[in-house]
Amino acid sequence: MFHSDKKAIEKLTVMTTILQQLKKRRLALGLKQSDMLLRAGISRQQYQRLESKGNPRLDTLELIAQALSSELMLIPKDKLGAVIAVLEQKASDPFREDANKDLHDDPWKGLLGDD
Repeated sequence: MFHSDKKAIEKLTVMTTILQQLKKRRLALGLKQSDMLLRAGISRQQYQRLESKGNPRLDTLELIAQALSSELMLIPKDKLGAVIAVLEQKASDPFREDANKDLHDDPWKGLLGDD
């Protein structure tokens, strides 16, 4: 496999993952694709195409993230496991006061190595 083919496959995989995350978040909020018109200004057809195979522009992703009460962020690959662990810990026990206090004050405390 050529280097350019490998990069194209990686890019496709990343885009697929992002699109899957958008759909999962939309469903978690109990929203239909048609709800995105009022929330993000994107018609059901546009959103359906984007969610299934789209290649959205960054400004479109930002609008959708806002509509889904979410944030776009870049996470260094070497820190991804730590970020996922924090999110899973918070999701598994969201009422544990001592865990949430530190996260509330500084949600990325120590994760990005900039202490």
